[in-house]
Amino acid sequence: MRQAHTVAQVRAAEAELLARLPEGALMQRAAHGLATAVVDLLGGAYGARVLLLVGSGDNGGDALHAGALLARRGCRVEARLLSPRVHEGGLAALRRAGGRLVDAPGRPDVVVDGIVGIGGRPGLRPEAEQALAGLEGVPVVAVDVPSGVGVDTGELAGPHVRADLTVTFGTHKPAHLVDPAAQACGPVHLVDLGLDLPPTDVEALQAGDVAGLLPRPAPDAHKYTRGVVGVRAGSAQYPGAALLSVAGAACGLAGMVRFVPSTGSGRAGEPAVADRVREVHPEVVGAGRVQAWVVGSGGGDAAGDALAEALRDEVPTVVDADALRHVRPGAGRLVLTPHAGELAAVLECERAEVEAAPLASARRAAAELRAVVLLKGRRSVTARPDGRVRVTTSGTPWLATAGSGDVLGGLVGALLAAGLDPFDAASVGSWLHGAAATLASGGGPIVAGDVARALPALVRSLSTT
Repeated sequence: MRQAHTVAQVRAAEAELLARLPEGALMQRAAHGLATAVVDLLGGAYGARVLLLVGSGDNGGDALHAGALLARRGCRVEARLLSPRVHEGGLAALRRAGGRLVDAPGRPDVVVDGIVGIGGRPGLRPEAEQALAGLEGVPVVAVDVPSGVGVDTGELAGPHVRADLTVTFGTHKPAHLVDPAAQACGPVHLVDLGLDLPPTDVEALQAGDVAGLLPRPAPDAHKYTRGVVGVRAGSAQYPGAALLSVAGAACGLAGMVRFVPSTGSGRAGEPAVADRVREVHPEVVGAGRVQAWVVGSGGGDAAGDALAEALRDEVPTVVDADALRHVRPGAGRLVLTPHAGELAAVLECERAEVEAAPLASARRAAAELRAVVLLKGRRSVTARPDGRVRVTTSGTPWLATAGSGDVLGGLVGALLAAGLDPFDAASVGSWLHGAAATLASGGGPIVAGDVARALPALVRSLSTT
């Protein structure tokens, strides 16, 4: 599990460790990890030109000490000080190693961003903006977090550094996982400092975690003990939503899929939606008892009635698309799967507000509706009503394709029917969805059906994880 700790949690753990270590030992650990990452990025040290942008905090000290190590390895290291107060020990170490202070640096091979640490406010001061303005196109290595991002919120508030690599210390922070700040981090390299950290509310599943949570059939299993998932999706206007929702549900993780069409789902001259579903998925059966429902995708005006009918069974229910408008607080064990626009409608705010603060928005919706909320996006956020969150880090940009959310809803429903609780079903389903898209894509374009077809092979691969 990749865990992300808040600034307060990190500071407390650092203070406890500092009390047991010789003075400066913790910063030296960080500096060695940072210097090694810079050399790896450069592909070597000797003769490389390194520019340190140094602020007043400990991140500036980390940058200066790392600069001293790089200078000893043959780099030409220059430092531009952006504050009258900098880490004195780090500055002395840099000078002893042959590093130079400059006001007007030349064009370096790499920039080390030590401007603002994890305790800084979002945004950059004008002098920092000016220093960065002439360095466009130069790779940037951020120390701990890109300067200017909201560390605990993952939000952006004005100018900020956009890093090609972020080297963080001790643990991940929410900004490393949650968009939009995560987009500014680039790849994140974690340097272990030996911190004793408490449990955290923000985490990201890894392949091994998903493998451990996946429901697997017992030796004496049959289709009913493995769980039955029902799908109420699609309409005459959107028959594809029914096919894709069923495709996600019929990935093999549940024992049976039932499809219940909306009343009057056929149009003159075209087969009823249920007939089209049976043609593509002959293993799918009709109405009956289920352990979970999937409702809403492509449901149109009938989605409210479909949700009401599903809720009468008092089983966990995935609520998507048109059905989201009809959700009421505390309606049952629900997993809501909105994109930013749909969540904005639920919260009665602008879409831009949700996109600017997905972590806060998902948490707010989960608390107000007393349901698990899976906010879909580049880094999907799954939130429980108590504020605990899992961020999905699997996936590919090619997953941004029509119908992929329908597949996701069906997949989450299958996991619910197979016995996972709503939080695990949503977060595991989101991870599988992203990983299956990556597998199906192979670096190229995909359509939603490709994701569903890739799920069995992905699950097989996880059995050996």
